[in-house]
Amino acid sequence: MRQIVNIKIKQIAMKAITNGYPLILKDAVEPIVSPIEEGSLLRLVDSFDNYVATGYYGVQNKGIGWVLSRKEKEKIDIKFFNKKIRDAVKKRANFYESEDTTAFRVFNGEGDGVGGLTIDFFNGFYMVSWYSEGIYSFREDIYQALNEVVKPRGVYEKLRFNKNGQYMEQDDYVSGEKGEFPLIVKENGMNYAVYLNDGAMTGIFLDQRNVRAALRDKYSKGKTILNTFSYTGAFSVAAALGGSIKTTSVDLAKRSLPKTIEQFAVNGIDFELQDIKVMNVFDYFNYAARHGLKYDVVVLDPPSFARTKKMTFSTAKDYPKLLKDALKVTNDDGIIIASTNNASFHMKKFKTFIDNAFTETNTRYKILEEHRLPEDFTVPHNFPEFNYLKVVFIKVIR
Repeated sequence: MRQIVNIKIKQIAMKAITNGYPLILKDAVEPIVSPIEEGSLLRLVDSFDNYVATGYYGVQNKGIGWVLSRKEKEKIDIKFFNKKIRDAVKKRANFYESEDTTAFRVFNGEGDGVGGLTIDFFNGFYMVSWYSEGIYSFREDIYQALNEVVKPRGVYEKLRFNKNGQYMEQDDYVSGEKGEFPLIVKENGMNYAVYLNDGAMTGIFLDQRNVRAALRDKYSKGKTILNTFSYTGAFSVAAALGGSIKTTSVDLAKRSLPKTIEQFAVNGIDFELQDIKVMNVFDYFNYAARHGLKYDVVVLDPPSFARTKKMTFSTAKDYPKLLKDALKVTNDDGIIIASTNNASFHMKKFKTFIDNAFTETNTRYKILEEHRLPEDFTVPHNFPEFNYLKVVFIKVIR
């Protein structure tokens, strides 16, 4: 029997919760005296013990749980999750019907009504990611609901939460057909090799789909491209297919070399005509500057936080420096694609990073286009802070 706990919301947080804010912040509730089991249902009440909402207890970096319902009598069971998943699938009907794109997000956490849970589609297979032990406790109901709604070819999962002080980032086969990897998926007609059984990452970040399409269709033909923090070279593939003269992919991870070669190969691109560098991006900027190397397009898509033996990098502090280094290797009238998935600051703040970097280097610029999360990454209405992706295409004017 699942525990049900009354939790009192502080008056200062009441307006946000009643207006639909989905996250239960630690500071939003009165102090919790007795221990609560992960996955317990939370009956959120006001200072007069009047019902406000139902949530679940699931501690993660953002809070202590998520609101699931604002109907007091609604049961959180298979029927509940079935409806949530069914509604989410209906919203993505055009993706399911597409022949050019066979990888997309089916269920985007709080945007589809269940925070801490995402479900991605990869050419018939589904990958479920769990972001707290609390939501993971509902897995039997959620998997049954998923099977009822979409009848998956096969299901894999990734656990991305702390348990007993250890980070539970792992993945495993769950049910249905076992995949043969790499699994080839399509994105706007481009091929990408993905792995649902090989560590934390799959080989492609689905939230950058529209950005890769823009790079391919509008900014690559006849251009030289530098793709930094390149991971498996997805942007480089898009640029090569868009007619670039040459791409250079730079990433510190050793596995980026074979992974990038593989992505070129599944698209019929001769990787020997491209450059793939396994090295620290900042070291490469220094190398390129010393050798007078410059590029028409520079892609900047760093992790929010990274630490090496030499340095620590945080987008919240170091993005202006990253931009200034990129400017040194960008041609006149070139393009910088500046991207971040750091949810701790909004687009307005990100643009101040851009403006500071260009101002400090006495360089003029023009913003050509902006991108946020694509349409399958649904975010809660009226709460733009959950739209974490920020991408700005900047023209360098010299």
